[in-house]
Amino acid sequence: MDVEEIIDTLYALPPARFTAARDEAAARAKRAGDPAAGRRIAGLRRPTLAAWTSNTLVRAKPDEVEQFRQLGQALRAAHRSLDGEQLRDLSHQQHVVIGALAREALRLAEEAGTAVSETVLREVEQILYAALADPEAAEAWASGRLAKAPALSTEFPGVDPDAVPPAPPARPAPPARPDRPDQAAPPPEPAPERQPGPRVAAARAAAQEAQWAAVAREDELRQAEEARQRAVGQAAAADAELERARAARDHAYAAVAETEERHREADRAARKARRTAETAARRLRALTPGEGDG
Repeated sequence: MDVEEIIDTLYALPPARFTAARDEAAARAKRAGDPAAGRRIAGLRRPTLAAWTSNTLVRAKPDEVEQFRQLGQALRAAHRSLDGEQLRDLSHQQHVVIGALAREALRLAEEAGTAVSETVLREVEQILYAALADPEAAEAWASGRLAKAPALSTEFPGVDPDAVPPAPPARPAPPARPDRPDQAAPPPEPAPERQPGPRVAAARAAAQEAQWAAVAREDELRQAEEARQRAVGQAAAADAELERARAARDHAYAAVAETEERHREADRAARKARRTAETAARRLRALTPGEGDG
């Protein structure tokens, strides 16, 4: 049995179908004489809805997955080297890409027939943040076999010691005093530019992190406003549909009342016609006695 293929197939299933399919695959492996494969399959954990949604994205978008992993590598390298300009560019790219990938995961899940709430969408975003910060989390995410969200790392890798600026060199001794007045002293050398120490660099990194967090919150606010506008539009459309439904109901009730009145009139007319026919028949029998007896 191709155990790897079986595992991939199981983690492609919606969570509601996972357990029964896993147990059946494990039993099938044991019947085929491969108890080790059966034990491995039986030990697989049922994925959470957020993990399954993330797995769906990984399987459907392999090119985007590879680009995202490269973004994570670049971010971790920039954090280690304290490259502020690169960090700013990559951080903005990080928030944009995470938002786009999470929404695509939501679309793919719904396309597969599984509804995903906003809470699950936030969990998918946390999985993506973890994949950026932690290479092990990135490897697990890219496998498409996540069973649960990896632990969310709140910090990127520490600063590489080689990236910390060295202490400024000692100031050179002042030049000797000239013996003669006409011997002018050479101009003093400019003091070397003071390099920021590790604490300053860390403070700058923290300030950048706060700025990136503010950008992320602004992006969330924009998305929330867009969602609110969509909800308002849907509510207005629902109100209009409700009014149309009420009008159609009133029209239907009026049609029913009109039909019932016509039915009553037709019934009265039919009864009157029957009575008229019976009266005519009696008169005819009275005018033609004896006919029809032979």
